[in-house]
Amino acid sequence: MTANRPGPSTTTVDAKRLWAGGAATALVAALAALVGLLLVRDVLDVPVITPATGIGDSQAANLAGHAVVAALIATALLHVLLLTTPRATSFFGWIGVLATIAVALLPFAAAGTAASRLCSAAIYFVVGIAIVTLLSGVARSARTN
Repeated sequence: MTANRPGPSTTTVDAKRLWAGGAATALVAALAALVGLLLVRDVLDVPVITPATGIGDSQAANLAGHAVVAALIATALLHVLLLTTPRATSFFGWIGVLATIAVALLPFAAAGTAASRLCSAAIYFVVGIAIVTLLSGVARSARTN
């Protein structure tokens, strides 16, 4: 009598689709950061706390640039997880949400008003959640059998 053993997984990753989704996610993340900055800084007149490491010459370019970098790093992490880890999207979701919370807490360690800290944290949180949710959907469509 032979046991019915499952064979090796035949799931592969369509890297082109994954990275195209990652690039689109980077664009959405940059735009979310810019919309958040315009809302908080220009409409609500609350200063935004941005990362000390500058990407670009303006606060908008700095924030959008960091959002793009975060989305591309998240795409690379997702790609590695899809290739090596069972239940990759679950692990990606946990890592992404915890990283988002960590980044959203950073403004509270900087000098600024309570409004500035809260609004800056809200921008970072929205950008992070956009990256995690969009890439989780991309992961589902990038898997092939």
